[in-house]
Amino acid sequence: MSKPVISKIILLLIVSSLVAAYFIFDVGQFLTLEYLKSRQHEFVVFYSENQWLTIGVYLGVYIVVTALSLPGAAIMTLAGGAVFGVVTGTVIVSFASTIGATLAFLASRFLLKNYVQNKFHDKLVSVNEGIEKDGAFYLFTLRLIPIFPFFVINLVMGLTPLRTLQFFLVSQLGMLPGTIVYVNAGSQIAGIDSLGGILSPGLLASFILLGIFPIVAKKTVDLLKSRKYLKNYMKPARFDYNMVVIGGGSAGLVSAYIASAVKAKVALIEKHKMGGDCLNTGCVPSKALIRSAKMLNYARRAKDFGFKSTTVDFEFSDVMERIQRVIKKVEPHDSIERYTQLGVECVTGEAKIITPYEVRVNGRSLITKNIVIATGARPFVPRIEGLDKIRYLTSDTIWGIRQQPKRLIVLGGGPIGSELAQCFQRLGSQVFIVERNARILNREDPEISDLVMKSFMKDGIRVLAGYDAKRVIIKDDKKFLVCQHDDKLVSVPFDEILVALGRKPNVEGFGAEDLHIHTTSRGTIETDEFLRTNYPNIYACGDVAGPYQFTHTASHQAWYVAVNALFKPFKKFRVNYSVIPWATYTDPEVARVGLNEMEAKAQKTPYEVTTYGLDDLDRAIADEEDHGVVKVLTVPGKDKILGVTIVGSHAGDLIAEFVSAMTHGLGLEKILGTIHIYPTLTEANKYVAGNWKKAHKPERVLGWLQRFHQWRRLRGTKQSASHG
Repeated sequence: MSKPVISKIILLLIVSSLVAAYFIFDVGQFLTLEYLKSRQHEFVVFYSENQWLTIGVYLGVYIVVTALSLPGAAIMTLAGGAVFGVVTGTVIVSFASTIGATLAFLASRFLLKNYVQNKFHDKLVSVNEGIEKDGAFYLFTLRLIPIFPFFVINLVMGLTPLRTLQFFLVSQLGMLPGTIVYVNAGSQIAGIDSLGGILSPGLLASFILLGIFPIVAKKTVDLLKSRKYLKNYMKPARFDYNMVVIGGGSAGLVSAYIASAVKAKVALIEKHKMGGDCLNTGCVPSKALIRSAKMLNYARRAKDFGFKSTTVDFEFSDVMERIQRVIKKVEPHDSIERYTQLGVECVTGEAKIITPYEVRVNGRSLITKNIVIATGARPFVPRIEGLDKIRYLTSDTIWGIRQQPKRLIVLGGGPIGSELAQCFQRLGSQVFIVERNARILNREDPEISDLVMKSFMKDGIRVLAGYDAKRVIIKDDKKFLVCQHDDKLVSVPFDEILVALGRKPNVEGFGAEDLHIHTTSRGTIETDEFLRTNYPNIYACGDVAGPYQFTHTASHQAWYVAVNALFKPFKKFRVNYSVIPWATYTDPEVARVGLNEMEAKAQKTPYEVTTYGLDDLDRAIADEEDHGVVKVLTVPGKDKILGVTIVGSHAGDLIAEFVSAMTHGLGLEKILGTIHIYPTLTEANKYVAGNWKKAHKPERVLGWLQRFHQWRRLRGTKQSASHG
């Protein structure tokens, strides 16, 4: 056995023995306010006669208690004030607490750091980078505002790369204000000789300090954060704008709209097209294409609706032109003209953040109190050998094609890839979905994605799940995607390839990197719970901020950004992600809110599952859409909804009732007690609530009721016999 291992075992035995002795000998009884008050006079007398001995014993006990993370440090701090007074007590407690904390820090580092860092190296890379960059400031804020107990901070910081001397000095400084407040409170408690002393001004002032200290500390931390990142920039004497928004997509439009609605002066800068991805290359065009493809599919299903046959004569180019017509029709909602009328100053051009107070566009400087980054995202294109040698399509560029591809590879089986794959297959292309994972829509529960997979197979889509794209080759003027599958290389021929592997946030090109605005490991701009970046007056929302890349989430965040920016420091709101719904517009649609089974299991959240099959629903049967399921997760034994997944026709609409219920804390009982129009698809929501109720029916009460009704029947028979 190596020396380091032996040393760790010895240290662990010593610590365990001391902790055990603390509880075995009930040392905690001496670390209570009652004991302190009962022996207060004796302590004071002993201290007056043996000052250095008292200080030494107190210092040693305090260090041991803190180093071993034992309860009682708060009482000992009060005792320090009661015995030594404010000045001497503060000095002693300050050094004792810091020394004890540092010993705990070193013990944690010696025993666990190497193990934790080696085992979780990949997950801790960003954490270690953050500690090396801002560890001292982060520790200071934790000391000043103890979000976590101090002993937890000591142990956790020992597992990080933070230097020991840095830990000691920052802890000494960060804990000092709290130490002064508590020692002062202890000195005042020592002065209570009667019940009347409780109302002494000094003690009341100490309690007030204890109450307001966290608030003052939090404001201090906010001020320090502001000074840390803004200290190198001169604050303008006046501002031309309350807010400048960079990006005219969903997040930027909503934040600018709200700012103008509350009469703030706001400028909105967009370098390309107003409306962003949603209007021009995302939500609007994709849903227009889905509608056309669905109409064509209904025609092919003529026999399902009682018709012998039907044909649809169409040109692919006309379908794609219709999409542009739809975009033009929606465009005025997001236009410069409309937002100008709303009071927003719209500027077309490339924005550049020069300082936290200045944005430059078209050679013009906009001096602003706040900046909102809403620059969105773009399609992520992986490094696949040979891909750059051909013209490939993305969700941004596919809308420009007018010639239908005979063979289309869709690279990626997520929501975007799945939606577009089904559309092109129904329009007549032979589509291959190449998905590296074992199944499409892999964020959904397996049986959910299986329902969509069955529909795809019925449409004729070739789903190549478990295929990893390696390279693109051109052979005899024909294009092939070479994939690895089960240790074999498979070549898939294609005419066009659509890369649909998610979206990459736009965090570069507008000055964020020059100001060193922090980003996350996901590549998004890092924001706090108020959607502030590391600069307190620069905010981010929408796809560029994450964690969700949905239009409705971007709008949701935009409200928080606008209100927090415009009304600080008087009011601010933490962004709320507790109920975020979304839908994938395949046929059948998949809609979800809250947890699904995979997530509940991963989070070890207890749950019950209740389902209702849409094949039983009258309206779905009448519409020839009797396929799919409503799946609800609830707290075991309760009707509280944890999450809902719906697969079926109009799932994106059906989910709204559950979103509302979860938002307002309503359970399945309330949904069951709500009248739903017959015959509608929304009855499925009531029926799944009914299934939950059946599974939780009160068997004992029903048994009593059965006997009660039986008794009433027998009683009626006896009465009839007596009359006879």
